[in-house]
Amino acid sequence: MLLLIEMNKTALITGASSGIGRETALKLAVEYKYYVIAISRNATLLQLLKEEAEAVGGKIITLTLDLLDQDFSPVSGLLKEHKITSLDVLINNAGLLINKPFTDLQHNDLFNSYKVNAIAPLLLVQQLLPFLKNAKQAHIVNISSMGGFQGATKFSGLVAYSSAKAALVCITECIAEELKSTNIRCNCLCLGSVDTEMLKEAFPGYQASVSTKEMAEYISRFANEAHTVMNGKIIPVAFSTP
Repeated sequence: MLLLIEMNKTALITGASSGIGRETALKLAVEYKYYVIAISRNATLLQLLKEEAEAVGGKIITLTLDLLDQDFSPVSGLLKEHKITSLDVLINNAGLLINKPFTDLQHNDLFNSYKVNAIAPLLLVQQLLPFLKNAKQAHIVNISSMGGFQGATKFSGLVAYSSAKAALVCITECIAEELKSTNIRCNCLCLGSVDTEMLKEAFPGYQASVSTKEMAEYISRFANEAHTVMNGKIIPVAFSTP
């Protein structure tokens, strides 16, 4: 498939040290030639990601950040430090899974799930608006879940996670509406089962038919191209339930 590649574009992705986020960061840096800013809590895995990309000509800078802290000034600070003035793609990929029966949920379970899965993406968009506005046409891609997609099958134990991902769906639509007169587009992908550690934690023994590399290829292509034809769209990306 022909890739639409424009050199010197920048992309920022959260949850980039493992799973779908890691593979997407690599794909954007190596194949799509983006200058990638990779964010995660795990500094060791981020360094390995950076080294792997550099070994094959990709450019990745990293930032160790816990989204639970809700302070995103270090992100804009890093961009300024590296003299990055515009951001073409923002992928809010980080997620926090809380897998507990409804009756066992504590306040912190709910607060932390909403902080990472819904509030952090919103605050990060706010923090990075000046950089997004400086791009020729910017694309915000929020990664939700089929658990947060209206009408999709829901599963016991995932109310904190699924409801927070449903909030991210609505946040996507609201951001798209508020920014529709600008150069920024915002869309949301609701992912089904992918062979990740999070899936194994949520559904022990379940074998996903989609690999992290396959999903990363789709997300990369979507982030790079879809904003030219859509805005405020919520797209289910799934073969099956879960």
